[in-house]
Amino acid sequence: MIIDVPEGKHPIMYVWGEMVPGIGPAAANFSQKVYEDTTLGLREFEAARLRTAQINGCIFCQDWRTEMGGKTVEDTFPQAVTDWRTTQDLDDRSKLAAEYAERYALDHHGLDQEFWSRMKAEYSDAEIVELSMCLGSWLAFGRLNHVLGLDTACVLPTKQDQK
Repeated sequence: MIIDVPEGKHPIMYVWGEMVPGIGPAAANFSQKVYEDTTLGLREFEAARLRTAQINGCIFCQDWRTEMGGKTVEDTFPQAVTDWRTTQDLDDRSKLAAEYAERYALDHHGLDQEFWSRMKAEYSDAEIVELSMCLGSWLAFGRLNHVLGLDTACVLPTKQDQK
């Protein structure tokens, strides 16, 4: 870990909550709202989130599985996301979500009209905005945690943790 964390302090809660009290809790709230208030389906949400985690290299995020309505994706899902170009295990929306995550993270200047035409055929404008905000959160905060070495101690904060 790059940041010195006092003994007895939880690394994530300390860095995100105490070190920069004007920014950290707001960032944690945004990160949490992505999970609490999403209108996206589980598979496209997880395809985008997992592809971002794979690119970021965030250990925790790669191991995490989002639960929606008591369901999570199957154990083979991460490999399907890695293979989004060729897999038959993802539907069109999930493939597009993985592709968008990859391009958002690695080549956002290359998002061309052909890509947007495919996105708009599968996603509403509101869903595109929501997915873009999710990607921004995962890209920024997953990289922050990985770069600072927090990803081995990472847990998603709960409302109770933030009080």
